[in-house]
Amino acid sequence: MTKEVLGIPFFQGTIKKACDSARKGGLVVAPSGPGMAHDLIGTKGYAVALKGADLILLDSGLISLWSRFFFKETLFRLSGLLFLKTYLDQTDLGNEKSFWIMPDKIQADGMLKWLKDKYGILIDDDCVYIAPRYSEKSSIVDENLFHHIIMTNPDNVIIQLGGGVQERLGYALKSKLHAKTTILCTGAALAFLSGQQTKIPLWVDRLFMGWALRCLTKPQVFIPRYLKALKLLYLLARYGSKSPLKA
Repeated sequence: MTKEVLGIPFFQGTIKKACDSARKGGLVVAPSGPGMAHDLIGTKGYAVALKGADLILLDSGLISLWSRFFFKETLFRLSGLLFLKTYLDQTDLGNEKSFWIMPDKIQADGMLKWLKDKYGILIDDDCVYIAPRYSEKSSIVDENLFHHIIMTNPDNVIIQLGGGVQERLGYALKSKLHAKTTILCTGAALAFLSGQQTKIPLWVDRLFMGWALRCLTKPQVFIPRYLKALKLLYLLARYGSKSPLKA
């Protein structure tokens, strides 16, 4: 149920099957188009982390559209936003223990408020971790986090950090946690849901237009980012299903 693009085996199945697979445990990633354009070659350990994941969602609308014209079959896009919303809706957050890794206190507080309003649950302080700024040029080692999360022994770990970082952190955690622990790296999906970033309606997400809405709300931030993502077109044209990395 996978299809390789740039050497990455993307999941090709229904949202139900994706959630069922994630529920069994392991690392789930949803690499963005801009993230792959920049990090697949430029960030050490990023490609290794993707290939080490148990479930790789095709979040990139650009790759899905590309496949319609240049592949023999259309690749099904399953966004990190839709996946995370569905997964959380199906999770008994009151009984399952979840651990939340956040980039700063403002976003952590916003997430906690949203979880209380949406699901009526309160998250213990020991289940929220404000991450330091990790290096892009070396392996991620955070002994404080590793110790804290192992002592918490969560059923789910939700990582809300930037692309290129959260996948590598999730991969580092995978080797230290129980095999049945689900580790979710779904880009900015949690920030969209909680309102910390511009909310993207699901119908906009289905039309592959989330990028446009982000550009309209914060053009100075997202227009340069998505322009740089055009490098992905070059990688797709040159390598197709094969990895751009040297063996």
